[in-house]
Amino acid sequence: MAFISYAQNFEDVMLMRALKNVKHGFYIDVGACAPDADSVTRIFYEQGWRGINLEPNPHYLHLLSEQRDGDENLGLALSDTEGKLTFHLIGETGLSSLNAEIAAAHAAEGRSSTELSVRVLTLQKLWDKHVPAGQDVHFLKIDVEGEEAGVIRGGDWAKHRPWIVVVEATAPTSQKPSHDEWEPILLSHDY
Repeated sequence: MAFISYAQNFEDVMLMRALKNVKHGFYIDVGACAPDADSVTRIFYEQGWRGINLEPNPHYLHLLSEQRDGDENLGLALSDTEGKLTFHLIGETGLSSLNAEIAAAHAAEGRSSTELSVRVLTLQKLWDKHVPAGQDVHFLKIDVEGEEAGVIRGGDWAKHRPWIVVVEATAPTSQKPSHDEWEPILLSHDY
C-alpha cells in the first residue's frame, strides 16, 4: 500500500511495515506536536488507529483536539516526577521543552521563549489512568526535546510494555546522539 509519510525521518513507514498486520491499533504519542506536520501517528489515525497524544503547547493541543477528535488529547508533559514544571514555549515550533538549558540555547539563537507552568505526570501514571485495561499499546513514541530520559525513567517497564518504543535519539536541532542517558533503561527491560 502506498501512502504519504508525515514523519520527519520516515518513522511512520517503518512502523507501518512492522505493524502491517495490526488493524485499528493503539499508540501513545509523547510530544505529539502538530496533528500532521512531522507526525509519526497521522497515517495510523487515518487508517483507523486511535491513541493518546500528549502535547503541552496550547497551540498544538488545540489543533490536535480539532483534527484528532477520535484520540485522547492531553495538555500535559511527562517526566520522572509529577506535579507542575516550567515548560519553555518556543513559539509555534516543535522545539518547546521542559529543559531550561535547551530553551536558553534556542534563545541564544534568537528564538523567543515563553515560560508556562504545565502539569506533569510519569509514564506509569499516564498508563494507569488513561490506557484502558487490557489494551495493547502497539507503539510508544517519545520526542520531547531533551526530556526523553525523564519520560523513560518515569515508566514501569515490567508492568507496561508497548510493543515498539520509538525515541528521539539526537539532541534538539542537531545530529549529536543523545541516547546514552535512556537506552540502558530500555535494554535492561529487553527492548
